[in-house]
Amino acid sequence: MQPELVIITGLSGSGKGTVLKSLEDVGYYAVDNLPIDLIPTFAELTNASPKIQRAALVVDIREGSTLQRFPAIYRGMKRKINVRLLFLEADDTALLRRFSETRRPHPLGVGSSVAKSIQEERKQLEPIKKLADLEIDTSRFTVHELRDYIHENFSSNRREGKIRIHINSFGFRHGVPPDSDLVFDVRFLPNPNYVPGFKQLSGRHAAVARYIRSYPQTVEFIDRISDLLIYLLPHYIEEGKSYLTISIGCTGGHHRSVFIADEIRKRLVRASYKASVSHRDLSRPV
Repeated sequence: MQPELVIITGLSGSGKGTVLKSLEDVGYYAVDNLPIDLIPTFAELTNASPKIQRAALVVDIREGSTLQRFPAIYRGMKRKINVRLLFLEADDTALLRRFSETRRPHPLGVGSSVAKSIQEERKQLEPIKKLADLEIDTSRFTVHELRDYIHENFSSNRREGKIRIHINSFGFRHGVPPDSDLVFDVRFLPNPNYVPGFKQLSGRHAAVARYIRSYPQTVEFIDRISDLLIYLLPHYIEEGKSYLTISIGCTGGHHRSVFIADEIRKRLVRASYKASVSHRDLSRPV
């Protein structure tokens, strides 16, 4: 088996350190922030070593202006050895929160705001991002979830094709969740809010659930959406998507969306996908 080299890059605060440590945990020889000019030599040495079958290293904005040479270096390596480029991405909201929590300055310096530094870093990394063999958006990963994802997908006994799915119910009157990848509107279903005794209950209450389920369009909707998702998920996985947020909305986020979100989660779990659920507006006043 030809030795494998994984090069990790991406935005500051996107989890490169966590990924490198996770790869080390599953048997990769790990090196952080190796100078650009030494990467080909490192690749040749690991490729020739009988003791190193898998290696990983981090290359990022800390390289400064020399980072501009990386695309050409990577293309040259790609023609000679088994190398993959892993690019870590995250949205601005997640990155700003992480920098705020850690109170660490952005690597581009303290001369400008973190927000401006993030935008400048995105611009500088764009040529490298286009070369990525796998892109992971870590915006909605916790550190533990990111570590688990790497273990599942890079360990020697890994099970292929993992994607983490989060299903979120919400009320349209409070706005669509901004981190939604897919949004489904269930306001076409009969509203339990107008049934005496149901207003203060939620879609998780047995009586409310029976009421919503009693309509044939409810069952058909759950069947159709579940089938659609089970069809789509392998394609998302093939494109390297690691996390999918599905938002299901009704008027207030108390009844129909809550019931439907729970039911679709059950269908996806039965189809062997990892799916979690939350109900954003359930605690709001009716």
